[in-house]
Amino acid sequence: MRVAVFGAGAVGGYYGARLAAGGADVAVVARGAHLAAIRAGGLRVESIAGDAVLRPSLVTDRPAEIGPVDWVVCGVKAWQVEEAAQAMRPLIGRDTGVLPLQNGVDAADQLGDAVGREHVVGGATWILAHVEAPGLIRHTGARPRIVFGELDGVSRERCPRLLAALRAGGVEAELSDRIATVVWSKFLFIDPVSALGAVTRRPLGEYRVVPETRRLLAAAIGEVRSLALAEGVPLPDDAVAETLALIDRLPAESVASMQRDVAAGRPSELHCQAGAVVRRARARGVATPVHDLLYAALLPGERAARGQPTVA
Repeated sequence: MRVAVFGAGAVGGYYGARLAAGGADVAVVARGAHLAAIRAGGLRVESIAGDAVLRPSLVTDRPAEIGPVDWVVCGVKAWQVEEAAQAMRPLIGRDTGVLPLQNGVDAADQLGDAVGREHVVGGATWILAHVEAPGLIRHTGARPRIVFGELDGVSRERCPRLLAALRAGGVEAELSDRIATVVWSKFLFIDPVSALGAVTRRPLGEYRVVPETRRLLAAAIGEVRSLALAEGVPLPDDAVAETLALIDRLPAESVASMQRDVAAGRPSELHCQAGAVVRRARARGVATPVHDLLYAALLPGERAARGQPTVA
């Protein structure tokens, strides 16, 4: 199986390394210092689940050099998906599948608009990892897991083949015929944690135990659930409690990737997480006062990180 990892950051790079370890032919689309480091010495993964080194069959910043593949793993940040979707077109053949692993709920639609919805599946992953340095990914927490499936719920041959390749590399992976519910269930967790972490500037273990902040966390989770229901995505009655229980099980030092980006003054996934909730909720007439506040509080910093004017 030929796989192209488009965006070999913490998520794409980790799973690319595992796919290669399982026997897949993995090529990588990267750029800048990360690209140079991978060319020079491969992509190193230092992981609590076991270290690995990905030596791609080809690493490039020009997807046309790779050509059509069986699967594209889209590992860029959520705010980069629209640009990536246009750039990955040379990787798309008649039967190519595209697996998005972004935080958020927009990626599948954005990719489908660019490369054809028939190529795109839905996907979600759970992993705590970050790029430690060019060519080095550090996986620090959470048991890496992928759930994916056809957007229309119809079984096709391509997903079981990718499932087998992931499992051959030691990845905990499963298929779902209700992938929209899975993606929104993940969003219930990652969106509030990212926003509250970025606003409080503290690791998860500190703000989840402060009663006032925990109430904000629970309210934000409830807002996402209400939005999902308004969009026709079924989520269980105990979704808020289950999400809080998941948050309580995570390592106390956990920091979401969006929080890392905000703290470092880099462009973040704010518009694709809290911003997406605000945008979609307004369209549906759903009240999201906690998200309105969190998004507004983080917006000036996001504009500054993107070089946008913050004063008249």
